[in-house]
Amino acid sequence: MKIKGLKRFFSTLIVSGWCIMASAQFQLNIGNDSPIRKLQIAEMAITNLYVDSVDEQKLVEDAIRGMLEKLDPHSAYSTAKETKAMNEPLQGSFEGIGVQFNMVEDTLLVIQPTLNGPSEKVGILAGDRIITVNDTAIAGVKMSKEDIMKRLRGKKGSKVRLGVVRRGIGDVLSFTVTRDKIPVHTLDAAYMIKPGVGYIRIGSFGATTYEEFMEALQKLKKQATLEALILDLQDNGGGYLQAAAQVANDFLQKDDIIVYTEGRSVPRQDFRATGDGQLRAGCRVVVLVNEYSASAAEIVTGALQDQDRGQVVGRRTFGKGLVQRPIEFRDGSMMRLTVAHYYTPSGRCIQKPYVKGEKRDYEEDIEKRFKHGELYSADSIHFSDSLRYETLRLHRTVYGGGGIMPDFFVPLDTTQYTRFHRQLAAKGVIINTSLKYIDKNRRSLSKQYDTFEAFRDRFEVPQDMIDDVVAEAEKQSVKPKDEAELQQTLPMLRSQLKALIARDLWDMNEYFAIINEQNHIVQRALQILQ
Repeated sequence: MKIKGLKRFFSTLIVSGWCIMASAQFQLNIGNDSPIRKLQIAEMAITNLYVDSVDEQKLVEDAIRGMLEKLDPHSAYSTAKETKAMNEPLQGSFEGIGVQFNMVEDTLLVIQPTLNGPSEKVGILAGDRIITVNDTAIAGVKMSKEDIMKRLRGKKGSKVRLGVVRRGIGDVLSFTVTRDKIPVHTLDAAYMIKPGVGYIRIGSFGATTYEEFMEALQKLKKQATLEALILDLQDNGGGYLQAAAQVANDFLQKDDIIVYTEGRSVPRQDFRATGDGQLRAGCRVVVLVNEYSASAAEIVTGALQDQDRGQVVGRRTFGKGLVQRPIEFRDGSMMRLTVAHYYTPSGRCIQKPYVKGEKRDYEEDIEKRFKHGELYSADSIHFSDSLRYETLRLHRTVYGGGGIMPDFFVPLDTTQYTRFHRQLAAKGVIINTSLKYIDKNRRSLSKQYDTFEAFRDRFEVPQDMIDDVVAEAEKQSVKPKDEAELQQTLPMLRSQLKALIARDLWDMNEYFAIINEQNHIVQRALQILQ
């Protein structure tokens, strides 16, 4: 740009008085002294006058990130690619071939094809290895999982040729799969954990969560009279507020407050129960949480606790009580800006304390709880009297200002998850050993155990499988401290391997049916219900 043209540009900036911000559908009246004008002039000066060439798009994105980093820990910017990847798990579907898979020795191993999905319809089976996509090799070429997913996904209706190796068949099989919409489930499991006691685990709150929840509920009711329900929100990082409100609504009486939001520029908005929920009476409820339960999971937990509708079991939740408004840009990128706090029915703000701009300190909060001893003892948790509230019906004492404190505290058992076990999991040794075992023994296991009940009662993890875990760990320089740590690791290791095999033979219900036998929070809930 010539100097004369640059002067004309700056003059235009000074005269201009309005600015449209993204697609947020509001206008800002910019006066001559507005800081926004200063920002615009700085950006254009850098783009046009800086000694080296600059990426204007990245320059603007860095500026947005820089502003947001000085605010709360949850206001954030994401590129178009990042936004799409972030939204897919919550929107309920993506477009692809419909297989659950994992990588075993640089080869894509199909764990399960999606029921009635594109791959199942053409005959792809669990245990198949996909080695080529449109004649391009993806096996044994050190291709990343992300690159493989890019090749498998595509627009609905588009076709993709897959080369498949199947155990027992020498030739490479060829399949042409027509991509379709593949559902993404937010509900992990639903089954009768004891006679009369249902168990539902929700992994996150997305667009389809309530529909999945109701479907699971009907399925449980068909099996037996539902006297009690365990709602498992452990490790649930949140999602859509509306989805959380819909689930909580099912348990509450008409006009009961579920949650309310309020901010500096956002007036108070109440979310109230409609009174037509199927679980509003007659069914006991226990909600399970831990230190990774956050946001929308805390909305449901806080609502049921404050309304004295359910008992909460586990450990203090994460403490994320900030409401983000998505502001979308034309290029598909997005800014998530915190506009309000959300409050439980008793008036508690769940958001834990933070210092603006100190994101790292905020993210290390769980580690601090670990070092402080909070995860092992409820006595190490201290709440200020100024944060004291009462539940709305029974007037029990509850506290705000940093997550939901359960009614029944269950300490973290470090003897169950040893240092050796944590390293095995982090290195992928456990999952890879289970995948190799199921790949080799799928047919014999299916013949030997025609029902999950038979598998659960009779199957024991063989010693050679344990030996394989230890040998593979040694290759990766992972060793138990001593024989005592190894023996301490074995019970949970065997349970996890058995659960993973059950998942690959059946589904996630069977995985949790086994793993929950070792979950102390789940077992405490069952004791309370009994």
